[in-house]
Amino acid sequence: MIVMLCFVTAAFATPYPQVAMWVGFLFAAYSATANDSIQTIGTFLVSNLQRKWYVLWAYIAAIFVVTAVYSWWAYGGDVSYQRLQTPGLDEAPHQFEFLQIAAPIFLLILTRMRMPVSTTFLLLSIFSTKASGILGMLEKSAFGYLIAFGTSILIYTLLSGLLKRMLRGEAHPAWVVAQWLSSGALWAVWIMQDAANIAVFLPRSLEFWQLLLFLVVFVAGIGLLFFMKGDRIQEIVNEKTAVTDVRSATVIDFVYAVILFVFKNMSNVPMSTTWVFIGLLAGREIGMHVMTPSTHRKPLSKLLQMVGKDIMLALIGLVVSIILAVSINPNLKRELIQALGL
Repeated sequence: MIVMLCFVTAAFATPYPQVAMWVGFLFAAYSATANDSIQTIGTFLVSNLQRKWYVLWAYIAAIFVVTAVYSWWAYGGDVSYQRLQTPGLDEAPHQFEFLQIAAPIFLLILTRMRMPVSTTFLLLSIFSTKASGILGMLEKSAFGYLIAFGTSILIYTLLSGLLKRMLRGEAHPAWVVAQWLSSGALWAVWIMQDAANIAVFLPRSLEFWQLLLFLVVFVAGIGLLFFMKGDRIQEIVNEKTAVTDVRSATVIDFVYAVILFVFKNMSNVPMSTTWVFIGLLAGREIGMHVMTPSTHRKPLSKLLQMVGKDIMLALIGLVVSIILAVSINPNLKRELIQALGL
């Protein structure tokens, strides 16, 4: 019933651009954050289950406000850290198609089905007016997956002895501080990368009142997500090895934050942080499998099934994104065919 109500609202709002942009933003603010929560606050949630949800929310919300306001102040009203200055995305839409407003609803459905899709492809590709923008995002995201996959394997093989010693016994209280700091840093870097996925519905330079509305809606969406303990998609993190340990969660968040920060400074082209994250988790699982004695290992078939499932779901999300994009913009379809040499 909620999903149907959202589709009806999108249909009524589409003819009115000033209404449609805020309706689309409202849907995207929750659905994008919910789907990406497994990679940003997923380990933070699962390793702090004993704490009140509103304490975790207050911490994450404060970091979001500071990070978003800094971008707005430093880049002349732009809250996307210039990710929306990429050719094809640099102009705010003046008219909306129904599928553009409805895209975050499809994302919400996929999230409830526990599918970790790329919110970057699903939400940005439907607004891109140039095929080069989509291909640039695809190239950077694929490179990010490979870097995260390789880095994670190296860390969990070469440093396996150190990591095992770190995980022995009860965690020192200092690890809790370290985990909160690493999670906060990761969350801030994710905002720098993926705020564009939500702000794409809005003007490229927000007035002060628009900034306030942007902050209020986003913070409320985060609060709902924490109240629901990450929604159903959180199970993707929960099934991974030893992520409930605060020390393991700290290592994951720190490595992921460093990789995202490097790619943030590489170029302003948006990228799929989801692909980077599943590459990081896949490399971690394989590295831990290799260094675990054969008597204590997971069955190899189960490991490959877990890794393959995440990749398959990410590819499904990419296909859905491209289908939506070419359905909305026929010119983009022609450009993509020419760019791919088909």
